Amino acid sequence: MATIFEKIVNGDLSADIVYRDEQVTAFRDIRPAAPTHVLIVPNRSIPTLNDVQPEDEPLLGHMLYVAKQLAQQEGIDDDGYRLIINCNQHGGQEVFHLHLHLLGGRSLGPMVMRK
Repeated sequence: MATIFEKIVNGDLSADIVYRDEQVTAFRDIRPAAPTHVLIVPNRSIPTLNDVQPEDEPLLGHMLYVAKQLAQQEGIDDDGYRLIINCNQHGGQEVFHLHLHLLGGRSLGPMVMRK
């Protein structure tokens, strides 16, 4: 069964798409955790970071490069931003289609709450 991200990439669901090329699609998160919250997803489904193969290295680098470009486009590059990839249940992954969160537009505080 197709994930919500596959449906967005395929055009079956609408989204606020801010970037698209032959490798990735980037769109605004529908439940933003910061003023800027963009998801960058591969156009082909890779369920988790654990499923990445050696031949995916160029794709992963491209995702980071697109994140940098979008941070500039959104005007958050100078003040700073955070990139997050969640993996599986304990990592907080909700949609099992690899994706990179680009967050910024305010101070984001500590990376992880300490117990």
